[in-house]
Amino acid sequence: MEKIFPTFKEYLKATYTGPYMATDIIIRYNDGKKEGIVLIERKFAPYGLALPGGKCEHISFSENAIKEGREETGLDHIALDDPLHPLCVLSAPDQDPRAFIATVVYTAQGFGRLKPREDEDAKKAILYSLDEVHRLLQREEVWAFPIHHRKALEIYLQSVGYYSK
Repeated sequence: MEKIFPTFKEYLKATYTGPYMATDIIIRYNDGKKEGIVLIERKFAPYGLALPGGKCEHISFSENAIKEGREETGLDHIALDDPLHPLCVLSAPDQDPRAFIATVVYTAQGFGRLKPREDEDAKKAILYSLDEVHRLLQREEVWAFPIHHRKALEIYLQSVGYYSK
């Protein structure tokens, strides 16, 4: 006999296993000496390098990407390239050991000084040149989320013509 739930919310809580939604953001940044992409080093498991991002809260995906980007990098202002057209949407059931997470990935320009908030997942926010990012993509072991984040960065590098140089 099928169980009846009084509300859809209770049904989801009892039966839903994902995918849960997250947003990630590829932030271009120039600190005056170097230009590239900001990655974070995670302070909590899964450890490794990651794009700034996090689970979706009760706001739009684009607002969530900006919020997570600011919190994890400390940048004052993050201007999305196109809030209505993200770079990509990725889903892989085995991406995150904690749950089935799908992500909407945005691109943006960041302004300000890199300094993650102390209460966030980021231990550090680090600026990498596109050449450094390309080299890191060859090393799966350095990534906290090797499926989604590496794929998103490969798509990004392709979109800016990096591979045709």
